[in-house]
Order: sequence, then C-alpha cells, then structure tokens
Amino acid sequence: EVPLQASGGGLVQLGGSLRLSCAASGFTFMYYGMSWIRQAPGKGLEQVASISDLGIATYARSVEGRFTISRDNNKNTLYLQMNNLGPEDTAVYVCAKHRGPSTTDGGHDYRGQGTQVTVSS
Repeated sequence: EVPLQASGGGLVQLGGSLRLSCAASGFTFMYYGMSWIRQAPGKGLEQVASISDLGIATYARSVEGRFTISRDNNKNTLYLQMNNLGPEDTAVYVCAKHRGPSTTDGGHDYRGQGTQVTVSS
C-alpha cells in the first residue's frame, strides 16, 4: 500500500483560493510522476493537473491559468494551488501516483484519500 494523504480542502467563496497538499510515503517520491484528480457530484473522474519527476506540469483546459501544481521532493509532498475558484471546481480532490516518472504513459497505480473542495456562490 502507498499512503497518499490529501489535505487542505474546505469551503471557499466564489473567486477564492485554496492550496491542497498531498503527503506521500512508502515509495521514492522524487522518481515518480504525480497527478491531482477530481470527481464532481454526478460526474466522472477528471485529471486536472500532473507533474513529472522532472517538474514538467500539464493541466486540463478547465483549470489552466488558475491552478498550479508543484512538488517538494525534500518533503515528499505534492501541492495544488487553486485560484479564482468557481462552482465547477466543487469536487473531491485526490492525489495519484503514476507508474513511472512520466505522466503521459502508464497511468496511475495508486490513489489516495480525497479532500472535499466546495465553492459557494
């Protein structure tokens, strides 16, 4: 098992900001790509942001320009800075480990517990 514990969610007003964190353990964090995935009520999973082992970030169009993914390999922690939040961002956010250093092949092999983000208008 690979513990991935997300935190930092909560209730935020329209246009507000939140910073999510994901503490990783049980593997050599710096060698793996990581992603943030979300699931809104009644919708499927959406991979919103990914970062490779080398720090190359990619974003879903729905969040590009508003969200920033980052990682601190010294702290084994993944982050997601979310700005200008809208109702469409209300979801459970989960961090996921990729099978290798890249985020474009192989897919995820572990997903952690999620943190709820609710945007109020």
